[in-house]
Amino acid sequence: MSADLLFDLTTFVLAVLVGFEVISKVPATLHTPLMSGANSIHGVVIIGALLITSSAHGVFDYILAFVATAFAAANVIGGYAVTDRMLEMFKAKAAPPAPGRDDQTGDRG
Repeated sequence: MSADLLFDLTTFVLAVLVGFEVISKVPATLHTPLMSGANSIHGVVIIGALLITSSAHGVFDYILAFVATAFAAANVIGGYAVTDRMLEMFKAKAAPPAPGRDDQTGDRG
């Protein structure tokens, strides 16, 4: 195993551990606003994954680059899905029709 690969794997493992520790300390009520605010940062993750792909030389490097790109894409899609779901909660709901009124003519029946 080359020194560069060992360094990259060590950095990856440490990033996963630190990321898990940081996210686990965030209260559940803040997860959605933090996700919506971080959608632009997820784009940087994809750029990083593409940079890994451009420097790949072997089969293992290509597999690692593919996994990194797939995770980054899932991160972006998930971030926007959560944001969309959060925004749906703030939309006004349609008021039900008043009782005793005909919906088509507006006359009382």
